[in-house]
Amino acid sequence: MNRQTTNHQMMQAWTALVPVLGLGMASFAKANDAPAKVEKPTMIVVVGAGGTPQFDAMFNEWADRWVAAASKSGFHTVEIGRGPVAPDQADKQRLRKSLEEAAMAPGIDLWLVMIGHGTFDRRDARFNLQGPDVAARELADWLKPIDRPMAIINSASASAPFLTTLSSSKRVVIAATKSGSEQNFARFGDFLSRAITDPAADLDKDDQTSLWEAFLSASRRTAEFYSTDGRLQTEHALLDDNGDAQGVRSEQFRGMIPLEQAAEGKSLDGQFAHQWHLIKNSTDAALPPEILKRRDALELAILQWRDKKKSLPPEEYWAQLERHLIELAELNESARNGR
Repeated sequence: MNRQTTNHQMMQAWTALVPVLGLGMASFAKANDAPAKVEKPTMIVVVGAGGTPQFDAMFNEWADRWVAAASKSGFHTVEIGRGPVAPDQADKQRLRKSLEEAAMAPGIDLWLVMIGHGTFDRRDARFNLQGPDVAARELADWLKPIDRPMAIINSASASAPFLTTLSSSKRVVIAATKSGSEQNFARFGDFLSRAITDPAADLDKDDQTSLWEAFLSASRRTAEFYSTDGRLQTEHALLDDNGDAQGVRSEQFRGMIPLEQAAEGKSLDGQFAHQWHLIKNSTDAALPPEILKRRDALELAILQWRDKKKSLPPEEYWAQLERHLIELAELNESARNGR
């Protein structure tokens, strides 16, 4: 196959697939009347010690939004930190037990949402629970046995060390601050809990708000809060989903477009997070989970391959991209015909 033929076929495939390439593709046809029966995705919502009635009420309101959205989508939800703590059931032990149970459902999405205050003593970052606190390194050890795609959201102050410690493949990690030294009360969690179900945060207009879109929206609304109130901004949220433990901030993007390209051989943060939807649009919700998972994997592979374009010989780049696009087209056709 010569270069001209390859480019022509690639462009034909690309043109046919434009409606389904957008990281949130709502154009997959309904494959079956109901999704295949599988174990449910899980959301663990941890509400930390508020310290005052005002913070307690605020944190519970944020948690209510996450729980309501997860329940609407049929998630298995686990709530920790609500109500009094029994002496023999400290929240730290409840969290560890919940994560041990989560390890029994490999391959199914797991969301861990942490709402509260945090501290950092220049060595260890901790999330303040009712009872003993949990350190980032402890949580990292508890997560090691879990073979599930994970979204980990720490909306507390001084939460950045959690991102650097928990970063890994198949994980989206969000922290409300860019460093452990940002220890003032963080408002980012309020805006994120609102944005995850807010149609206005749906930047690519596919009728669903991804975790990536919610992060960008919440980060920008946090900045607007400080600017409008005439305050110095004391929190800057980070998101990492490529496993490099670096994270990115919303200021590095215009809309969803990066202002700078990724370093050679690296993928941009945000691509994996854009495939996480707490509430899916009607088309995605109707797809069998195995089709949806394969589609997401192919779309991610296409984007990551695109990031390598400058470092590859043109023939190799276009040939591999064509193979990915053809496989995605075949998957689309299979879903369209209900196979």
